[in-house]
Amino acid sequence: MNRTSLPRSRRIVPAVAVAAAAALVLAGCSSSSGGKKAEEGSGDAAVGKADTPRMTIAMVTHAPPGDTFWDIIRKGAQAAAAKDNVKLIYSSNENASTQASLVQNAIDQKVDGIAVTLAKPDAMKDVVAKARKAGIPVVGLNSGMDQWKDQGLLEFFGQDELVAGEAFGEKLNETGAKNNICVIQVQGHVGLEQRCAGVKKTFKGKTTNLYVNGTNMPSVKSTISAKLKQDTSIDTVVTLGAPFALTAVQSVSESGSKAKVATFDLNKEMVSAIKGGDVEFAVDQQPYLQGYLSVDSLWLYKTNGNFSGGGQAPVLTGPAFVDKSNVEAIAKFAEKGTR
Repeated sequence: MNRTSLPRSRRIVPAVAVAAAAALVLAGCSSSSGGKKAEEGSGDAAVGKADTPRMTIAMVTHAPPGDTFWDIIRKGAQAAAAKDNVKLIYSSNENASTQASLVQNAIDQKVDGIAVTLAKPDAMKDVVAKARKAGIPVVGLNSGMDQWKDQGLLEFFGQDELVAGEAFGEKLNETGAKNNICVIQVQGHVGLEQRCAGVKKTFKGKTTNLYVNGTNMPSVKSTISAKLKQDTSIDTVVTLGAPFALTAVQSVSESGSKAKVATFDLNKEMVSAIKGGDVEFAVDQQPYLQGYLSVDSLWLYKTNGNFSGGGQAPVLTGPAFVDKSNVEAIAKFAEKGTR
């Protein structure tokens, strides 16, 4: 992956590689001879399976219905669960109070560990405290970089959204952009707000936030189209998720705008869009790795007492840019649904 566009002081230390390698070595030492096939949908046809006692892990996210980004996170979690002899209970709801109820359900089921996203951390604070009081280890992933330690989570796997936004703004400067709209699909989502704030901080031109209803793609398309027609000086549409970038491409065409599209996050369709020139670049935070490490870390903690960073530092899985210079190397993994 090409990370050279990041400022020297913010280049990512490859902690994820160390963590993943350690997990795989330990798994190899405890795997049954010959290995077993992974569970259906794990994304891995044949992996060694741990001979540690069966345990149950719940993953509760704020994923909206039909968002392919979260399919990749779930696939990574399933792969780790298959390797670690873990029963994975996955549930999601973009409504924060419902997500909190799902965590409570996991507590009531007396699971062995919980992986959770903190898109709206205040709504999750009390139920996370209940899990800890019940003696259930909790790790965070994807959202909650600034809150995971305060809420007493064991570990966190994701990217620093503000840093990712700052890197994105610098990348836009290199393209010669002057005026962008940053499309936010969920109002009040701290991570999305941080992305746009980061873009605005480092981008030398004008950045305007545009709020859309992320659960209604026709509405997203029409809202972006209307903004592009209203302000013809907009030369870049910045989206915060791959599906929204693909919709923005339609908006650009529909409105007659000459604006370019760039995005956060990656999926199979986005890789094709970059290859075809419809999207300039994408920031990849490696969702498969977030899902995998979240489950694997809970298994390692329960079976060997391990936790990364001493519980003091997050494990960063991004950001990295994918553009025409390196998209071919990513394409084969995207075909498998793991990038």
